[in-house]
Amino acid sequence: MSTTLIEPRGPRKATHRERRCPSRPAARRRNWAGGLAGWLWLAVVAVPLYWTLITSLKPKSRYYASNPLVPSADPTLENYRLVVESDFLRYFVNSVVVTAGAVVPAVAVSFMAAYAIVRGWRMRTLRAMNGLFLMGLAIPLQATVIPVYLIIIKLQLYDSLLALILPSIAFAIPLSVLVLANFIRDVPNELFDSMRVDGATEWTTLWRLAAPLTRPAILTVTIFNALTIWNGFLLPLVLTQSPDRRTLPLALWTFQGQYGVNVPAVLAAVVLTTLPILILYAFGRRQLLSGLTAGFSR
Repeated sequence: MSTTLIEPRGPRKATHRERRCPSRPAARRRNWAGGLAGWLWLAVVAVPLYWTLITSLKPKSRYYASNPLVPSADPTLENYRLVVESDFLRYFVNSVVVTAGAVVPAVAVSFMAAYAIVRGWRMRTLRAMNGLFLMGLAIPLQATVIPVYLIIIKLQLYDSLLALILPSIAFAIPLSVLVLANFIRDVPNELFDSMRVDGATEWTTLWRLAAPLTRPAILTVTIFNALTIWNGFLLPLVLTQSPDRRTLPLALWTFQGQYGVNVPAVLAAVVLTTLPILILYAFGRRQLLSGLTAGFSR
């Protein structure tokens, strides 16, 4: 009977090719398809912005005689001067009044409603109210234009800024309640119990505990509703008539005539209208993104 001895083998030495080309972890591999798609989407978004900016600096007489994507050899600010002199300040103030007058009450009411729904979930009435708010998300603005118009006429509010503020509040509440309720549910119940043991009322708990802990959500719905109301066009078109009640999106029609359109002036007005939105988004970008992602992460 023969016995075969197997010599123990040491660790295998890496070959020269393996030493020169080490394997990369899967997490560090480059996603070329995703990167290319990202650059294509950046071009799709950036080209219209670039065209809008360079066209707003072109004289009206040379707009149709030049390449749309080539900047003007002699840029001018005449279009911006024309926009500012065409009651732009009045339209800007109207937009600020409508936006602030709708966003502040909508966020305050939505926050209190979301707190009541989360803390009083066992009550049948509050559960029904939550379902009512969710149903409001399924109703588009376009489907309610005629009823809103008739209600505003009955209230004798037609052609006023209050006629724009009240419907804007109503349409901003459902989504705001949904986002704020998701955030309030993330607050530990132990904190509410400790506030109750200390003798705090529900009103004190609402503003001293729930409000500071849900500040990202409050900023999220504030910025989102402000952008939506600022860019609103349908309600000002239907519910106002006088030129001094126009908001900025509706005021762009001022530069549209019966037989032609002053395109450089319209785009200059677009640039001036977009600046407040860009400034607001620049300051609240982090809160907006974190609030939207955290609010729906449950």
